[in-house]
Amino acid sequence: MNGARGLAVQPETPVLVSRVRAGTGGDGPRLLLLHGLAAGSDTWDRLLPLLDPECEVWTAELPWRGSGTPEWWRTPPARWVREAVDAVPGGPTVLVAHSFGAGAALSWLDTAVTGAPEAGTGRWAPGPTGPGALRGVVLAAPFYRARAADFDWAALSYHLNRFEAILEEGVRVRSAGRLAADIQQRMAAKVRDRVGCHGWMRFFDTYLSTPDLRTPAMHLPFLLVSGSEDIAARTEDARALTARLPDAALHVLDGVGHFSMVERPGTFASLVNGLVRDLHDLTARKRSGPVPSPGAP
Repeated sequence: MNGARGLAVQPETPVLVSRVRAGTGGDGPRLLLLHGLAAGSDTWDRLLPLLDPECEVWTAELPWRGSGTPEWWRTPPARWVREAVDAVPGGPTVLVAHSFGAGAALSWLDTAVTGAPEAGTGRWAPGPTGPGALRGVVLAAPFYRARAADFDWAALSYHLNRFEAILEEGVRVRSAGRLAADIQQRMAAKVRDRVGCHGWMRFFDTYLSTPDLRTPAMHLPFLLVSGSEDIAARTEDARALTARLPDAALHVLDGVGHFSMVERPGTFASLVNGLVRDLHDLTARKRSGPVPSPGAP
């Protein structure tokens, strides 16, 4: 069993999407939550009860989950994200993604940028394969660099040699520190071996490809969340991505590491709920039409 809301996820099921909560608002916002490498949908457990009750919430068990789908790395991550998005009836309104899941989401958005900007607005009009229902994106601990020259041998060495330490942090945070240090280390080593060399290479290849993403064409409101103590996805990465997106806000949480939704679920939920409210207000204003100027008949 794993974190898929008590369901047994078999290796032959690469993507399993589940509605974990109905919204109270009828046809309210639909949230789809995507986890990072070697994690699972239980990454979001502390967040779920704090999200706006009007939101309908979906989670995805992706093929790079902790239990793993054999040879998932042979398929571009964008395809797996597309499958998850397509599994949500009507499509998600807001996509929330963490770590490698954030990189996969950006890769999928890049493939979906097929439409031209809407006339007179400059905003992205998704093409036939685009995310038609999507209105906003939340990226937690994204990996991103703006230029190919920003990668060097030191970057590769760091992420390779610190990979096990990052996995160990995930074990520690999600167990709330209840496990002894030696047990955390052994669990992290087992997860590392399950991910394998090919899985790590798929992660780093996705990272290496970020300078080629057509971020200026992604005309959606983005909310980026970074932990000041993140040893994996640096805050500098999130700042660089914020600068490359047309409509993005960055929140850096002091004293937080790679798992902000676990370490500060209340703060994280407040940020997501704020974005959802802003999107709702924007939609309501569009439906009501332009506001008359003072003195207009």
